Amino acid sequence: EVQLVESGGGSVQAGGSLRLSCTASGFTLSESEMGWYRQAPGHECALVSTIRNDGSTYYTDSVKGRFTISQDNAKNTVYLQMDSLKPEDTAVYYCAALTLLYARPLLPTSRGAPPPCAQRYVNNFWGQGTQVTISS
Repeated sequence: EVQLVESGGGSVQAGGSLRLSCTASGFTLSESEMGWYRQAPGHECALVSTIRNDGSTYYTDSVKGRFTISQDNAKNTVYLQMDSLKPEDTAVYYCAALTLLYARPLLPTSRGAPPPCAQRYVNNFWGQGTQVTISS
């Protein structure tokens, strides 16, 4: 069964680091561009970073130089290394497969209830999210 499971969230002080992991099952990372999104209370879901099979990456401006996305194909896992964290990074972070549903259109958008981000980004396959809280 196709699934994305995030881990690694938690609470740290400003300036600290966290590494989020997203392990895929039911498909291989080579089948899809992967990404991380986040949703803070009272804010819309926003794209944070993406990675393609050719290794090319994208970062939203607010995290450039602080966050690093990577993937380990042997472990079928995508990572988001987050350094120099700020209170404004506080959010629920969601892993998503951005292009999987184009190849597998019969899949639902998530295993279980779709996260709020699915309302804005309807063509992604979603994990259930992990909370990141940064205190000042």
